[in-house]
Amino acid sequence: MSPVRWDSLRLTEDAPPPDGRLPLLPRGAVTRTFDTPGFRGITFHEVTARSALNKVPEASRVPFRWTINPYRGCSHSCVYCFARKTHEYLDLDAGHDFDSQIVVKTNVAEVLRRELARPSWTREHVAMGTNVDCYQRAEGRYRLMPGVFRALLESGTPFSILTKGALILRDLPLLAEAARTVDVSAAVSVGSVDEQVWRAVEPGTPSPRRRLEVCAALTGAGIRCSVLMAPVLPFLTDSDEHIEATVKAIAASGASHVSPIVLHLRPGAREWWQAWLRREHPELVGRYAALYGERAYAPKAYQQDVTARVHAAARRHGVGRDAAGRGRAAHQPSGGQSPTPPAPSAQSADQLSLL
Repeated sequence: MSPVRWDSLRLTEDAPPPDGRLPLLPRGAVTRTFDTPGFRGITFHEVTARSALNKVPEASRVPFRWTINPYRGCSHSCVYCFARKTHEYLDLDAGHDFDSQIVVKTNVAEVLRRELARPSWTREHVAMGTNVDCYQRAEGRYRLMPGVFRALLESGTPFSILTKGALILRDLPLLAEAARTVDVSAAVSVGSVDEQVWRAVEPGTPSPRRRLEVCAALTGAGIRCSVLMAPVLPFLTDSDEHIEATVKAIAASGASHVSPIVLHLRPGAREWWQAWLRREHPELVGRYAALYGERAYAPKAYQQDVTARVHAAARRHGVGRDAAGRGRAAHQPSGGQSPTPPAPSAQSADQLSLL
C-alpha cells in the first residue's frame, strides 16, 4: 500500500512538527485486514489518538459544540455520505477508500477519560455519529463505544448518538443505565423504507425496517429516540407515496419525532453521487443539474415543500403521540445543579452528517 499523508506527520519522541502544528495522526499506526465475510475487502488502520473530544467551529450551525468520532471512513458505503471529503485529508480518496480504508482510534475511551477529568470540562452536551457512524461494522470487532459511554456516564456528561447501525442494541443496557443519571438521546437515520433504493444507495447498512426496530427498542428501554428522515432523495424518494409509507413506518416505531433533510451534495459526496447517478439513473442527471446547479443544497422552496409534506404525514400518523412520557426527559445531575439541557434537535439544517 502506498504511503498516506499522515506518514509524514508522525512525531518522534523529541522532534516537534516542523510548522508547529499537531499531526493528523500520531506515529505507530498498525494496518490490519481480516479474512472474514463481514470484513473482507476492508483495511483497518489502528492508531492511538491524541484527543477524543472535537470542538465544533463557532461558525457552524449545529446545535452542539462537542463531538466524538472513534472512526474515520465508513463501511456503510452510503453513496451520498457528505463525510467522504474528509478522507482526502489522509491522502485517501473520497470514493472506494472511504468505504474500505477505516481509521480506528483504539485508545479513544482512555483519552476521553483524561479529557473529561480536566477541571475545565463543564459537562457540555457531546454528540456522536455526526461524521461517520460509530456503529459501523468495525465496532463489532473493536468495541470502542462501551468505553466511551462509560466515560461520559461517570463524568456526568449528557450525550446523544445518531446511527444507522443495529449494533447499538448490544449496548442498550449501558445506555439505559446512563439515561438514569444523565440526559441521553438517540436518533436513527431512515430516509425511505423503499428496499430497492436502500440496497442501491446504502449497501453496507441494516435495512430501514431493521433501523426502525432499533428505534422501537431504544424507546421501549426509556431512551428518547427520534428519526432523521434523511436524506430525502429528489426524484427517487420524494413522492407523496414514498413519504407516506416512510412516515407511517416511523410512527409505528414509536419515534419521538421525525425530521426530514433533503440530500446534500457537498464536494466529495457530489462527485461520487453524480457518478452513481450517471450509472444507475442517467435519466435523472439533467433533472439534478437543474435542481442543484453548482450548489450543495436543493433550493429552499423545494426543501420547504418536502418538509411540509413530511410534517403533514407525521400529524396524520401521530408521530410522537405514543412516545410522550416513555422516553426519559432531561435529568437533574447530582449535587443539586440545574438540569442538563435537552439533546440537540435533529431539525438543524446543517446537522448530523451521515448524509
